[in-house]
Amino acid sequence: MSNLTPSTEQFDLKVWLTFIIPSLIGVFLFMTPVPMDGAMTIPIAVLAKAVKAAVASYIDLLLTVIICITGVLSLVMKLFKPAALMKSSLLKHLFDVHWLWLVIRLFGMAFIILTVLSFNNPDITSALPAPLQPIFTGITSENTGGLVLKDLLPVLFSVFILAGLLLPLLLNFGLLELVGTLLTKVMRPLFGVPGRSAVDCATSWLGDGSVGILMTARQYEEKHYTQREAAIIGTTFSAVSITFCLVVLGQVGLEKLFAPFYLTVCLAGVAAALIVPRIPPLSFKKDVFIDGSQPDPHKERVPHDKNILTHALHVALNKAKHSPGFTGTLKEGIHNALDMIFAVLPIVMAVGTFALVIAEYTPIFAYLGKPFIPFLELLQIPEAEAAAQTIMVGFADMFIPSILAAGTIESDVTRFIIAAMSVTQLIYMSEVGALLLGSKIPVNIFELFIIFILRTLITLPVIALMAHWLVG
Repeated sequence: MSNLTPSTEQFDLKVWLTFIIPSLIGVFLFMTPVPMDGAMTIPIAVLAKAVKAAVASYIDLLLTVIICITGVLSLVMKLFKPAALMKSSLLKHLFDVHWLWLVIRLFGMAFIILTVLSFNNPDITSALPAPLQPIFTGITSENTGGLVLKDLLPVLFSVFILAGLLLPLLLNFGLLELVGTLLTKVMRPLFGVPGRSAVDCATSWLGDGSVGILMTARQYEEKHYTQREAAIIGTTFSAVSITFCLVVLGQVGLEKLFAPFYLTVCLAGVAAALIVPRIPPLSFKKDVFIDGSQPDPHKERVPHDKNILTHALHVALNKAKHSPGFTGTLKEGIHNALDMIFAVLPIVMAVGTFALVIAEYTPIFAYLGKPFIPFLELLQIPEAEAAAQTIMVGFADMFIPSILAAGTIESDVTRFIIAAMSVTQLIYMSEVGALLLGSKIPVNIFELFIIFILRTLITLPVIALMAHWLVG
């Protein structure tokens, strides 16, 4: 180690290996592209698919049990506060929640029970009183509760299990400290966030946006991000994966345009990331940690006697030196997985189903889209009226705009714009929105809606310009 600088000589071989080995495994699992079924993905997504396949035969029952346990224990903890449960810090953390979250969890429990009953006994609707039949059908149809139960929750369950257990490889051994220090001079002036947020973005971009949100939420709870930073990263940098972009583009029949499509998505996403954090509601967020404490203004500064690489290595190795070890990391991973499964899945079931019911059975999103017609006409987008109806429905679910576009819109330019817009809007309540609301990241549903509108207004001109150039 004689060739190392003085700032890294104090760390022995064990510390270096503690930094290098888990970090490399984490990079491989979460950030290394691998081919899968003709598309690129990441190993953690491949493993998640394997977990999903392994539990496929009983996943409905498993999800129902998890969400019902969450609802019942949360109600018991709130009403009776039994000493045996309150003594456990883990159980108290999981189930002793605010009244608002209790109500949402109970709705999630009710929705999943009704949906499972509907799928297991299709004739049950006719046995209900006539006034209840449309309500039951609305909640449990394959486009509402059925979509959340069958398509979304199994994916999230498998991702949560693996991400919860394995995220500490990225978080605990110095990788984020290394990347964060190196990229601070890029991320801080451009986007107002720490350099370590680049890892969250890369993980989302290559793998899954939900993993990026989980990483952000965990780091916010551990006081690596302030309220403002966590809100910005969660709503701006939890980007849509390359794989999902392919799915959306395939839905509108434009797979041959993937390269210009993804270029457009990246440009529009950067435009939104530059502007949205600088205006309300994100600009109003406080620069304080989760406990109200102030961040150290000197923390990201590079000492005068060190270059940035030396300092980044020093910070990373110091983190590795004080890492919790295998047992502590495993314990933290299990805690993370349980937290995600019991805290987030009921929220996704409740909020996702409710949003899809509104999108499917009410004209609310169509009415909300009407003010966009003049804007779309100004941008010379063909079939502007039909396109306007797809704009706001993306708040419920990212995939719905592309489904509507595929069935009602003829223009390749307009279908290209709708597909790209649905990806860059980013905030959709069937997954990302519900995950953000279920986390401790300080955003509410009204703020998410405003951010959704802002992202739409900012990205749409960029997308339209690129569509007219590349497709028209």
